[in-house]
Amino acid sequence: MHAWPASEVPALPGKGRDLKIHDTATQGTITLAPGPVARIYVCGITPYDATHIGHAATYNAFDLVQRVWLDTKRQVHYVQNVTDVDDPLLERAQRDGHDWTELAERETVLFREDMTALRMLPPQHYIGAVEAIPGIVPLVERLRDAGAAYDLDGDVYFSVESDPHFGGVSHLDAEAMRLLSAERGGDPERPGKKNPLDPMLWMAARPGEPSWDGGSLGRGRPGWHIECVAIALDHLGMGFDIQGGGSDLVFPHHEMGASHAQVLTGEFPMAKAYVHAGMVALHGEKMSKSRGNLVFVSALRRSGVDPAAIRLALLSHHYRADWEWTDAVLEDAVARLARWRAAVSRPDGLPADALVEEVRAALSADLDAPAALAAVDRWVELQLAGGGDDESAPGLVSRTVDALLGVAL
Repeated sequence: MHAWPASEVPALPGKGRDLKIHDTATQGTITLAPGPVARIYVCGITPYDATHIGHAATYNAFDLVQRVWLDTKRQVHYVQNVTDVDDPLLERAQRDGHDWTELAERETVLFREDMTALRMLPPQHYIGAVEAIPGIVPLVERLRDAGAAYDLDGDVYFSVESDPHFGGVSHLDAEAMRLLSAERGGDPERPGKKNPLDPMLWMAARPGEPSWDGGSLGRGRPGWHIECVAIALDHLGMGFDIQGGGSDLVFPHHEMGASHAQVLTGEFPMAKAYVHAGMVALHGEKMSKSRGNLVFVSALRRSGVDPAAIRLALLSHHYRADWEWTDAVLEDAVARLARWRAAVSRPDGLPADALVEEVRAALSADLDAPAALAAVDRWVELQLAGGGDDESAPGLVSRTVDALLGVAL
């Protein structure tokens, strides 16, 4: 599976700062100082509907991570999956009378278009669950052979008790885990499981559903969590720098994935930092496909909204915050974009070296995009009020906003 084209990231004078970021697992801020190559895995979409603002906010957060690392003169090895076979996808295809593979391909294409328009830097490896199956089957077999997995009526489950570190990502109690498992794709009430929280690694073939050769596992398809583990271990190995996604992935997805990987390798932790973006609401409720309260990026683009304004709307909220999308949020972003473009269109202006460092400092401090916007706003206000005579300043500001915030002026 291919990703989307990369927009050029301008080089800035000097060098950026190491990233300090909130780690869900330690429940505090840690400083990440990767080697020459920083490694990040971000969980991708299940392509049964178009990209909504909640998706865009999540991928915007991890795009900022990449930009901070690139500014430190590191390379970035970024991996993202596509869950192109899963119950929600199959259910939507059946409901609407579509072929599930065509639905997945159509929505993945639209996702790529949205990411390109928003200037999100693409992953080096963009891997679908289906294409990862040959690498998933051996991992499930290894877990089973090691006694960390068991058979239940042909399905294979992971035993959470096989990982002494289980619970170390989410820090939830058993009852909270059980409730979230039931809400987010698990089956804690299924009779015969050793532990209600045990997640499925391999689902035996069901009538009328797609299945693949699973070797000694029999025909079937992979569970959700082992998919990401197989892809991450194959392309990044253990101990990569960031495991990222929305806050709704903390449990069970990232908790279970960490346990799978740690039992498979005997190493801890799977990732140095577990980083999660907040949820975006509409009309008082979290945007979700089940509720249908969605604002689609593609619909905004079709209506004539500049993608740079959409990106500024996302950047106006801290990535870890839960916030609400409103018309006013977008209107403010459109107005801000117009002011910024007017300011950098002047032939000269106020010196901007200090602004570059302000933006760097803000983003290195747990991706504080609102503080970065405020710094640019201050320069823009003075520039529009009279400015200065530095002919290089407008260009430097434009390159800074592009390189670090992903907004093309």
